[in-house]
Amino acid sequence: MKLAEMTTVEVDQLSRDVVVVIPTGSLEQHGPHLPLFTDSILATAVSEAVERAIPDKVLLLPTVWMGASAHHQAFAGTVSASMAGYIAAVQDAVRAMTRHHFTKFFLINGHGGNVDPNGVALREIKAENPDLTVGASNYYTFCESEGEKLLRGPLKRIRHACEAETSLMLHVAPHLVRLDKAQDGGLVTSPETSGLILHFDEQTDVGSYGYPSYGTAQVGEALFNAAVTGLVRNLSAIYEGFVLVSRDEG
Repeated sequence: MKLAEMTTVEVDQLSRDVVVVIPTGSLEQHGPHLPLFTDSILATAVSEAVERAIPDKVLLLPTVWMGASAHHQAFAGTVSASMAGYIAAVQDAVRAMTRHHFTKFFLINGHGGNVDPNGVALREIKAENPDLTVGASNYYTFCESEGEKLLRGPLKRIRHACEAETSLMLHVAPHLVRLDKAQDGGLVTSPETSGLILHFDEQTDVGSYGYPSYGTAQVGEALFNAAVTGLVRNLSAIYEGFVLVSRDEG
């Protein structure tokens, strides 16, 4: 079920056991070969496929498209919410639906910069109302193992405008991909360090990070299907109900 296509009467009649799904994306640079709306396009496409698979178990809201993208603003076209503004938008969507007595919420995220604020947003919501069921995940979490097997370039995980994202876009919206303009690359620290907060123009001068030239629609389809399958399983469990058991029993 898609909230935007329903009437208020139809929403009023829904079971409150449904999981309210909110896709989160961005409008930010994706190098010379992918459109700025890539993260939103992919998060939306995955979420809509999940809704088609289990329409009676999820209530899909429109995508929160203005992400936390300040680290990309050195590149033209990037439109970013402030961190506080983004968190407020997510929380306001959840709070609005709690007023209509929905109790289960899940964010399907397509943008790395949203990971931390999504967590903060939902932890604050949970503190306000401990009886709510809330969760969030990147869609790519559910196809990571598939990516490790199928990605052909040296980087076997998702980064930004990389082989994985390029492959997914070649599957979902091939007319928007300028594959002939794809540039492989990205900088790493020497000596190797971890935990740094870096803006994207510090890591790449072209905006992409990884090996987009290896992208194929076939790999994109496999990644997409794995993400949808995993999310359908995850959201079905939330819809049907779960209990917390001893780790030894799980």
